[in-house]
Amino acid sequence: MGKEKVAIIGSGNWGSAIAKLAGNNVKKHSDVFDDSRVPIWVFEEDYEGKKLTEIINTEHENKKYLPDVKLSENVVAVPDLVEAVKGATALVFVMPHQFLNKCLDQLEGKVEKNAKAITLIKGVGVEGSDIHVFADVIQDRLGISTSALSGANIANEVAIDRFSETTVGYRTEEEGQLWQKLFQTPNFKVQLIDDVAGVSLCGALKNIVAVAAGFIDGLDYGNNSKAAIMRIGLLEMKHFCQEFFNDVKEESFLQESAGVADVITSCLGGRNRKCAEAFVRQKKPFDELEKDMLNGQKLQGIHTAKDVHIFLKARDRLGAYPLFDKVYNISWEGLPVEKLTEGL
Repeated sequence: MGKEKVAIIGSGNWGSAIAKLAGNNVKKHSDVFDDSRVPIWVFEEDYEGKKLTEIINTEHENKKYLPDVKLSENVVAVPDLVEAVKGATALVFVMPHQFLNKCLDQLEGKVEKNAKAITLIKGVGVEGSDIHVFADVIQDRLGISTSALSGANIANEVAIDRFSETTVGYRTEEEGQLWQKLFQTPNFKVQLIDDVAGVSLCGALKNIVAVAAGFIDGLDYGNNSKAAIMRIGLLEMKHFCQEFFNDVKEESFLQESAGVADVITSCLGGRNRKCAEAFVRQKKPFDELEKDMLNGQKLQGIHTAKDVHIFLKARDRLGAYPLFDKVYNISWEGLPVEKLTEGL
């Protein structure tokens, strides 16, 4: 078998941080990976009068989304998606979930038959009473085995090599070990578990909890209230996963970074908490806050709350997950934020 060729699909804050890890690790494990080139697909845009791909390829830094962090010179920005994945056998999907379907439309029939993928995308796909994790969506659309990575991972901290952990939910143990080689460093520990759905769902649902935590901060309710929201949120995550998905593992919630650890870090930091606090304090709509505060990044928690609401309504289960319901109604239906804790 030839060496694995890696391609990164997405170049935002988290995508650029992951590209840094992958660019270095393919050289460290050059017996497994082609270390000559790691293409990263970049949605082309101008930044300070230059094309973003040009900046990345000449200065080896994504100055818009991950400034002051150098990327390995083998990380090559490519503005054409199909060109970026050409010949790749290890695809890393890391983009806002709003863009996934459009990317898959372009990639169908264009990826290597023996490729495998991993998704770092947060969110769920909902169509009426059907719900899917994005690992399944990618696997079904492209016909390639797709794992999932999620954990307590603030991208900037990972990028500057602060001690962190993450979880890979794998399809096969062999694939899990491959992804571990691609991402793990002495300060970025990659745990493996046979639970693609659990890892994926934790990564999506914790963003709803983080929005609730941001509301608590905006209301100045304090640490007791935030801790209560985190506990209630983690329980709703667990119950939701176990109600609607088979074979989700208990360990994913309390023993893995993808579970409780990610809830904690997302409720202490991260864009969802930050914007939700500003929503309360500044009384501006979320779309305006997203533009003002996130430098082109996308909010996820409020959209996942909406997707989950649509799904629960179709399943006649509104009211079964009170915190998820409250976040949806405050974010989308004008419920006063002061009503957040009523009935929890």
